[in-house]
Amino acid sequence: MSRDNSKTHYRKVFKSDHLGSADLEEFIEEGKSLIFTIKEVRQEYSTKVAGRKIDANIAYFKESIKPLVLNATNSKIVKRLAGGSPFVEDWRNIMIELYIDPTVRMKGEVVGGVRVKDEPPKIMNEQEIKMITAKIAACLSIDELQSLYNSNIKVKTNKDLIQKFKEKKRELQEASE
Repeated sequence: MSRDNSKTHYRKVFKSDHLGSADLEEFIEEGKSLIFTIKEVRQEYSTKVAGRKIDANIAYFKESIKPLVLNATNSKIVKRLAGGSPFVEDWRNIMIELYIDPTVRMKGEVVGGVRVKDEPPKIMNEQEIKMITAKIAACLSIDELQSLYNSNIKVKTNKDLIQKFKEKKRELQEASE
């Protein structure tokens, strides 16, 4: 979907210093992976989140994205992914996958929110990557390419494959002009 830079996107007012649903919606629209590596988690006191000061566990990532406020639900999941350690200092170098949960409630209202998937991301091995790369090269249409992209969730966890899909799509679009 192309963006008209002369217009203001409705999500602009929802932007904050921390990762939120609006950010993930943008990543999804741009076809970006929602798998990130936690660099560290810090407990921050009286930190400003959504206009109020709270005490929170804040996850910082190796990727250049905003930090994520880990609510109780997401903290429990990260704890499990960190081998069960309850200490935030042990929550380093952990790969997580994020998603938008439309059922998240705040103050009794359904608002949607960012959640950490409760299982480690599905990562592809070298043989799988080579096989998908060959299938990408063999695609003759954008529909065929899109079908391949949607055929396996693990495809969306590999940044190199995502780039190959984008390049092939550009190539197919140019060939059809």
